Amino acid sequence: MRSKLNKSFYIGFAEDLKQRLEKHNLGLVRSTKSIRPINLIYYEAYKSKEDALIREKRLKHFAKGFVSLKGRLRNSLML
Repeated sequence: MRSKLNKSFYIGFAEDLKQRLEKHNLGLVRSTKSIRPINLIYYEAYKSKEDALIREKRLKHFAKGFVSLKGRLRNSLML
């Protein structure tokens, strides 16, 4: 997700993506409350919750993974 306000990014796991995005935009998520509104710019779906959490951790904690993702989304990020 990306903030419309300051263009910062938020990476997170959700079992119900639509509901989670709604909570972010209603200000119910502490980490994004001050940077609303939030847009969904990319998501990945996994059958396994464990696989999804491993991917989330890699994107959050390893700069190389996040930089690679930003490279794949360069045209979307310009909007």
